[in-house]
Amino acid sequence: MESNEIAGDLSKVLLTQQEIHDKIAELSRRIEADYEGENLLLVGVLKGAVMVMADLARELKLPLNMDWMAVSSYGSGTKSSGVVRILKDLDSDLTGRKVLIVEDIIDSGLTLSWLRANLESRGAASVEICALLRKPDAAKVEVDVRYVGFDIPNEFVVGYGLDYAEKYRNLRDVGVLAPHVYS
Repeated sequence: MESNEIAGDLSKVLLTQQEIHDKIAELSRRIEADYEGENLLLVGVLKGAVMVMADLARELKLPLNMDWMAVSSYGSGTKSSGVVRILKDLDSDLTGRKVLIVEDIIDSGLTLSWLRANLESRGAASVEICALLRKPDAAKVEVDVRYVGFDIPNEFVVGYGLDYAEKYRNLRDVGVLAPHVYS
């Protein structure tokens, strides 16, 4: 889906498809340099990271495996409580593996902080994080993120895997959702 097809739902386009593509290529070159000669395991966090994971995996020129987790932090309304439930666990054994968690966006950092600790406790040799987007103003906990695509303002964004009510994930750009859509 193109931004112009839903222009009335967006207050602005924050990142274009080309800017995202260029950033994924840049992050991939850094990852390749850091993991040369390693058998890397990419762990995508469902559902939002699907687009990032697919494009990153296709761009990387090194051996890798892929696996998926679905986690939910629940609380009242739209706020993360930091209490995490695993909805879909990994199929892979992490013992001695180099793991790269692939995320679409980091908001509060609560869920991601929990996820990293959980994967480390499973015997991974290392657990690093790659996130396309990060909202520094929304952080509640400090999370060490090795690869960050873009720091963005604390606004409601959709597209490139990010949704509102399961819509807009297939938008090729990342846009700020207009308040009239969700209020």
